[in-house]
Amino acid sequence: MSGGRPRLTIGTHGEIWTTPKGKKVTAGTWVRDHDGKMRQATATGSSKTVAVTLLKQRILQRPQFGAGAVLDSTSPFGRLVDLWQAELETRDVADGTRDRYGDALRLHVRPALEHFTLNEITTSRVEWFLRRQYETSYAQARTARTLLNQLFGFAMRHDAMARNPVDGTSPLPRPAGVPQALTLEQVAAIREAACAWRTEPGRPGPKPDGVVRDILEVLLATGMRPGEVLAIRPCDVIDGPKGMLIEVTGTVVQRKGKGAYRQDRPKTHASKRFVPVPEFGADVVRRRLAALDGQPERTIFANRRGGVLSPPNVRRTFREFLVLAGLADSGISLRWYRRTAATVVARAMGADAAADFLGHSSTVVTEGHYIEPDRAVDRTPTAHLQRTLRAERPDPRLLSRAMSEEEAEILDEIDPATDNDGIEGNAA
Repeated sequence: MSGGRPRLTIGTHGEIWTTPKGKKVTAGTWVRDHDGKMRQATATGSSKTVAVTLLKQRILQRPQFGAGAVLDSTSPFGRLVDLWQAELETRDVADGTRDRYGDALRLHVRPALEHFTLNEITTSRVEWFLRRQYETSYAQARTARTLLNQLFGFAMRHDAMARNPVDGTSPLPRPAGVPQALTLEQVAAIREAACAWRTEPGRPGPKPDGVVRDILEVLLATGMRPGEVLAIRPCDVIDGPKGMLIEVTGTVVQRKGKGAYRQDRPKTHASKRFVPVPEFGADVVRRRLAALDGQPERTIFANRRGGVLSPPNVRRTFREFLVLAGLADSGISLRWYRRTAATVVARAMGADAAADFLGHSSTVVTEGHYIEPDRAVDRTPTAHLQRTLRAERPDPRLLSRAMSEEEAEILDEIDPATDNDGIEGNAA
C-alpha cells in the first residue's frame, strides 16, 4: 500500500502556512498548476490575515492556475467571450469580419447569456435565444448561431464544456419567398437607369463619370464580391488571346474611424483566384484601363481624386439607380449581382462549378496559374454568363424558371445573407 499524502488535484493548492518575518508575516503554500507541476507560492503582509489574503489573490492570478487564465465549467459566459475575442485578434481574419462579430456579440449574444455560467448554458436556453433572434431577423440568427458554435468550440478545447449546446437546436429555415437573383427585366431596367442617371438637360454640377454603372457590369459579369471589384488594379488584369482574366488579390473595406481602403488580401484564402471575364464585362475593364494611362497599382474604379471608392457612396448611387428604375422597394442590393451570376453558372454547370467560380471552395492559386493561366482556369462559365447577361439579345432560359429550394440553399452557402462584404457593410 502506498504511503504519503494524496496528490493535489490540478488547479488547487495545499494547506497554507505562515511564518513571522520581522514586523511582517509571510504566508505560503504549494500549488499544482495545469501542467501538473508542484510550485511554491508565497506572499508577505503586515499581518497573518493580510498575508493569507494576498497569497490567495496571487494564486488566483497565477498564469494557468484555476480561473486566472483558463476556463472551467463555472466560468461566466462573459469570460469565454473575452478569451475568444483575444484569440480572434491573433487569427488571420478580415477586419470587417472581426468588426461584424464584435457588433453581434456586443448587441445580441453577450447580453442574452452573460449572466449564465458555462455549465448553466443548456441546449434549451440556446434554442430559446436563437428563436428570439430568428423572430427579429433570419440573418441575425444565422450570425448568432455561427458565433455560438465558435465560442462553445473554444470552450470545449479548453475542457470547460463537455458538449456544444448548439447541437440539437432547431434548424433556422430561410424565410420563404426571398428572391435570390435578378431577372433579366430588372437587369435591363437598372442598366437603363444607370445610363440616364443625372443626365437631364440643364442639370448643374459635374457630369457623372459612369463609375458605378461600370462596377455593376463587372459584378454581373464575374460574380465577384463588391469589395473585390473595387479592389481591381491594372496589374491584376491579364488580357490575352483567349480572353480576359482578373486575379483577385484584395478587397476594399470600410471601417469606422479609418474610412475606405484596399486590403491586400481577399475575404478568404479560397477567394484568391483567377476569374475569367465575359466580353461584356471585359469591354468595361478595357475602357477603364485605357483611361488610366499606366498607374498599375491604382484601382481601376476610383473616386475623382484617384483614391479608393467609398463603399457607402457606391451604395448610395446604386439606390438612386433603383429609384430611377422603379425598383426602390424591391429589396435589391449589390449582393444580388453576385447571386445572379451564381444562379446562371449553377443552373448551367452545377453547384460545384458555381462555388469554384465564385471563390467559395478549397481551390487555391498555384504556381501553375502564374506560368500558364489558361490551363488552370475553366472558361466555360463565361460563355453562359455572356449568353445570359449580355446587354444585347440576352438569353432568358437560365434565369426565367422559378428558383427551387435546393438552388436557394446553394446560394445561401455561396453568398450567405450574413456575408456583408465591404460594400454591404463593414466586413471584408
